[in-house]
Amino acid sequence: MAAIEQSDVVVVVVPFPAQGHLNQLLHLSRLIAAYSVPIHIIATTTHSRQAKTRIHGWDPLSIDTVHFHDYPTPYFPSPPPDPTAAIKFPSQLIPSFKSAMHLRQPFVDLLSTLSPASKRVVVIYDYMMGPVVQDVSYYANAEAYMFSCCSAFASFWYHREATGKPTLDGELESVEKEIPSGEDCCSTEGLQFILSTHVSYKTFTSGTILDACRIVEGKYIDLLEQEENQDHQKLWALGPFNPVAITHDPSHNRHRLFDWLEKQAPNSVLYVSFGTTTSISNEQIQEIALGLQKSEQRFIWVLRDADKGDIFEGEVRKIELPKGFEESVGEKGLVVVDWVPQSEILAHPSTGGFMTHCGWNSSMESLTMGVPMAAWPMHSDQPRNAMLIVRVLNVGIYVRDWTQRKELVTSTVVEEVVRRLMASDEGAEMRKRAAELGDRVRRSVVEGGVTRMELDAFFAHITR
Repeated sequence: MAAIEQSDVVVVVVPFPAQGHLNQLLHLSRLIAAYSVPIHIIATTTHSRQAKTRIHGWDPLSIDTVHFHDYPTPYFPSPPPDPTAAIKFPSQLIPSFKSAMHLRQPFVDLLSTLSPASKRVVVIYDYMMGPVVQDVSYYANAEAYMFSCCSAFASFWYHREATGKPTLDGELESVEKEIPSGEDCCSTEGLQFILSTHVSYKTFTSGTILDACRIVEGKYIDLLEQEENQDHQKLWALGPFNPVAITHDPSHNRHRLFDWLEKQAPNSVLYVSFGTTTSISNEQIQEIALGLQKSEQRFIWVLRDADKGDIFEGEVRKIELPKGFEESVGEKGLVVVDWVPQSEILAHPSTGGFMTHCGWNSSMESLTMGVPMAAWPMHSDQPRNAMLIVRVLNVGIYVRDWTQRKELVTSTVVEEVVRRLMASDEGAEMRKRAAELGDRVRRSVVEGGVTRMELDAFFAHITR
């Protein structure tokens, strides 16, 4: 454990062990660290290592005010993902999710050490980690803020479904008619786990933090804020959490894909990646490959299987491409099977489109970098994020609408979507809109910008 220093205010960050959740709270820690407050991140040993190995855009070990507290947990099984599962929710990760619930006692021990040495202890916890942090109410100088990892758009419609509030205006009524069904977004085991993490968080929580930006989702942030205020809670929209200015550190080896990317024309490359929790069937992979080939567009395809609970253990499925695929696409395409610096790829001038599962990390990175999307939601909040991108912001097109989730997406559909996004007037207009939105989002985080002012206000609030 890192040495505890005397401080007015310390921040304790408690992430959930899925990559998309880990990543967001690690990025938020970087933003808060800029205000020179000590930050203590508590995680399982395996998942802390995973987060630090995969982070890109900055080095979490280079900030001396960020302290990691890693705790081993009892053994948990780490089965492989099932690429043929009808419901794409990553049920193989549930044993690792359950392992993180063992952090309750280490969290109490850390709080017991920090609390007497500080004027205030500020706990920022992932909403799935409620059972771990529930003892925060026993510490008079501690206050907690729940991090909700979804978009404001998805969060608002979840809230609306749960409560029936607020009354909607005409514009929202028409949006509501198109909201994707929650059916098949989560497996039975996943739903059981999520319900098991539910605690009465409002008894110990002072507010909610979103990785959301008012430039992108202002209307939905305002609506959520009104609902929170009625419960005497505060809402903080502090996104984007991800770094918005990507600079390559020459001391790190740059990924070989950039040698290829540097040679391509501006906006000519489609980046294809389905995140860390999507396992795609061999049959569907064949169709994607043929569709990319027939589109004759340039692409980088990150072809990796979904994570296991422990990414450092055991074998990883070897995914087969159609015979002769890489030879036939030649210099037009690049298939990558290892971890890549996604935000750096999206920020590159040659990247002109992103085929994505619409996880909120990937969506935010694409919006931040001004890259339009081909939306292919797989599970969880992704169908709603896809609707935000395609129908509300108009910076994407569907590969597959959620109503067609059980159908194989044929190579003909993939080819058509890729051509529409990368080689049509419609795609060019979308790219222009995405670039303008990305520019406004990036300006929001600099001094005087709306996100920066909200971060300043949050810091002023926790150090009051």
